[in-house]
Amino acid sequence: TNAQINNKCKIVVQMNKLEQMPPFCQTDVVCSTGNYLEFLEKKRHSIGDFGFKPNYIPEIAFDFQKAIIEKSIMKGRIAVFADTGLGKTLIQLSIAKNIIQHTNKKVLILTPLAVAFQFILEAEKLGIDDIEYSKNGVHTKKIVVCNYERLQYFNEKDFIGVILDESSILKNFDGAIKNKITSFIKKVPYRFCSTATPSPNDYIELGTSSEALGYLGYTDMLTRFFKNNKGSIEVRNAGSEYYIKPHAEKDFWQWVSQWAISIRKPSDLGFSDEKYKLPKLIENQHQVRNESPLAINGQTSLFNFPAVNFFEIKAETRSTLEQRCEKAVELANAHETSVYWVNLNDEAKLINQLDNCVEVKGNMDIDKKEEILLAFSKGEIKKLITKTSITAFGLNWQHCNHTTYFPTYSYEQYYQAIRRFWRFGQKNDVYVDLVLSDGQTRIMESLQIKKEKANDMFTKLSENVNSIYEIQKKEFTKEIIKPKF
Repeated sequence: TNAQINNKCKIVVQMNKLEQMPPFCQTDVVCSTGNYLEFLEKKRHSIGDFGFKPNYIPEIAFDFQKAIIEKSIMKGRIAVFADTGLGKTLIQLSIAKNIIQHTNKKVLILTPLAVAFQFILEAEKLGIDDIEYSKNGVHTKKIVVCNYERLQYFNEKDFIGVILDESSILKNFDGAIKNKITSFIKKVPYRFCSTATPSPNDYIELGTSSEALGYLGYTDMLTRFFKNNKGSIEVRNAGSEYYIKPHAEKDFWQWVSQWAISIRKPSDLGFSDEKYKLPKLIENQHQVRNESPLAINGQTSLFNFPAVNFFEIKAETRSTLEQRCEKAVELANAHETSVYWVNLNDEAKLINQLDNCVEVKGNMDIDKKEEILLAFSKGEIKKLITKTSITAFGLNWQHCNHTTYFPTYSYEQYYQAIRRFWRFGQKNDVYVDLVLSDGQTRIMESLQIKKEKANDMFTKLSENVNSIYEIQKKEFTKEIIKPKF
């Protein structure tokens, strides 16, 4: 603190008197050149190009993929918000190969659980053999793939570039893992984030992505473009902690477009959608009746009113657990291969009793989880029970076209879950059976609103993808008036 510093030494700016400063200050002040202004310059958030001219573009890449690869390499630090099935794996591997050919140094690709093997298979198609999947931090190849959960085995000094696959998954980790990942990526020159969808009403995620890439920090972003939603009565701002200042909305999306690429279909970047037409997505809602209506304010009702607050939602979920699980099993039995998405361990336990399934549990050993997920991907397991927090990101399950889902208020988790099946490469129509009670209707209303917000976010990102935005600097030219004393 200032008081501690003043008590222990005289504050000096000259670097040659740095030894007079206490040790806890010296760490943050020392710089190799001894130039304090240069030290401050390194602390600044910046925007610009940190990359180089591409040296490798795979022939098998589609035209829009080539455009993304070229822009990403020239930028050097960028977020790629590309929808599922648009070839993010191919794009990320191409970025990694460009970097190792340019620098002759290593690149680390961080992936969700059981996704690493997909990178190895895709690398074979591209003819990239200088790649390996490391589970323990030991690596000999130039491109190293590992799971987020195993990052503690690696040292950031070994890598010139880091690519975060499905970077939106970071919010599912506890603070320690998330901080480790953020700290790790901030120390490498080439940084890339990749995900299918940032959360539609969590602008903090955009800010943390910007900060990790070396641009504006999320607090700076909030100060410049946002207002706190406390006390706001506007419906369009419901569900958001912050909302964009009306006069700053255009500038905000133009700013995001300077360090991000947004694409849901090739036409967003001016290319043809001919080869990227999805089959039908058929979403069916199935309501089960709660035979024990909730007691509200101590009064028992003849009818089941929608659950509103946290305690009512929890009680509604528990009281209808048996009916919802029985309905989910009934629906899944009509399909040879299916996935049950659950939220509670008790839901998984009951479904397992009603239907012979394989469950991925949170307390399982990480290798056991991967073994089960690989077996399901290969068709060796027909029925799978899992949670969105474990397996909703990155996996390709086009061999399956049916799922049952117990909805929550998280649109992102729902979107990611169904996109495991409904993605480019799926040959059949995809059936999603949403099972809920008659007291959970507000959940579906909330998901619809969040869906509209997500579509709006991507539309604005796509509209501004080629816009030019500059952060204006204010120069202080007025004479400083000093106090007479």
